[in-house]
Amino acid sequence: MASGREKAYAYLKDTVLTDPEMQGAFLSEQELADRIGVSRTPIREALLQLAAEDLVELVPKRGARVAPLAGREIRELMELRGIVERYAAQRLVSQGRAPVAELRSLLERQRELTGAEQAREFIAVDHRFHSVLVSAVGNALLDRHYDGLRSRQVRAGVVALFNQQGRQEAVLEEHAAILDALAAGDAQAACAAIDHHLESTLKVLLEG
Repeated sequence: MASGREKAYAYLKDTVLTDPEMQGAFLSEQELADRIGVSRTPIREALLQLAAEDLVELVPKRGARVAPLAGREIRELMELRGIVERYAAQRLVSQGRAPVAELRSLLERQRELTGAEQAREFIAVDHRFHSVLVSAVGNALLDRHYDGLRSRQVRAGVVALFNQQGRQEAVLEEHAAILDALAAGDAQAACAAIDHHLESTLKVLLEG
């Protein structure tokens, strides 16, 4: 059974930090404790852990604030994702092991999730689409490294959906291009499709 700190950490990371309306907002420890059903101590512990990950800021006399995604952080996130995902695509295509069937299933699931009310689930499946590609390589350290980007990736994805009308449809098209290239065994096209997808997301976030 998860501890109070673990419950608080998971809730903050997966629910609060991915809410576009919470970007830059200060958090109430008591309100969070009441919502999650724990005391304030696990909330403080979870906030300290998130602060160590640079996901929240601890402001003296004011409390914890959700750290908004800055331009430099967004650029670095997309750059790092590109390095990892292009490597995965090249490696898997060269070995004929691209997880095409699973990626296609995830893409079909994403197509069912339209509308602002399903944005978080849409982005959760979006992250799964990319993480399946990376995990198929079979490198545990690479998986752990990529999973460390999850919170920032989900936050960026949700914010991008709210920043630009029609972004969900564009993401589906971009994912389809990645999948088609992998299915065709074309590593160069897959890398180009990954770059286009990440560059499009970066542009939306910076313009928002």
